[in-house]
Amino acid sequence: MIIAVDGPAASGKGTIARALARRFKLPHLDTGLLYRAVALNLLRWDGDPESEFAAIRACDFSQIDFADRELKSEAVGGVASRISAYPGVRSALLERQRSFASQPGGAVLDGRDIGTVIAPEAEAKLFVTALPEVRAHRRHQELQGLGRHSHYEDVLIDIRARDERDSSRATAPLAKADDAYLLDTSALSIEAAIAEAVAAVERRLATSA
Repeated sequence: MIIAVDGPAASGKGTIARALARRFKLPHLDTGLLYRAVALNLLRWDGDPESEFAAIRACDFSQIDFADRELKSEAVGGVASRISAYPGVRSALLERQRSFASQPGGAVLDGRDIGTVIAPEAEAKLFVTALPEVRAHRRHQELQGLGRHSHYEDVLIDIRARDERDSSRATAPLAKADDAYLLDTSALSIEAAIAEAVAAVERRLATSA
């Protein structure tokens, strides 16, 4: 069983995807971390984010620790959003994601194009979203929890810029799959959002059984 969880930045899709993975005893992949890893490589190598060639060269995870807190920084996130628009970068990471999705027993993947590009055959698809202001508040709190200085207004500007880049890029734009369940978490607690996600997946599985 493949569960695809898509949505914009700070919508809660990662938290929901991890909860679904625990509930259905499936491995989980945060595909956004792959793009963040490329962005971190690029920054550490003094590469140019405006160069697709440099970004493709940075698609090397041999020296990346996926527990590195720097992966969650706003600087890395901003570059990740920019380089994710490059067809060459998406192509370089495509098979890694599809291989994870197609492993025996299935998997849960969250990202921007799981239900539309990576695993359009997924048995259950969710599109998790929230108002930009709510997402900016969540990200601001997350950064403060990591000990990183940030201003809410700056985070909101960044969230809106990422939304525009992610939804308008020519290759694999952020989009809700036609058969995905729309889950707006703006007014939901974490527990309520997870409960609704689990119920949506269970309904989907029941109808396809």
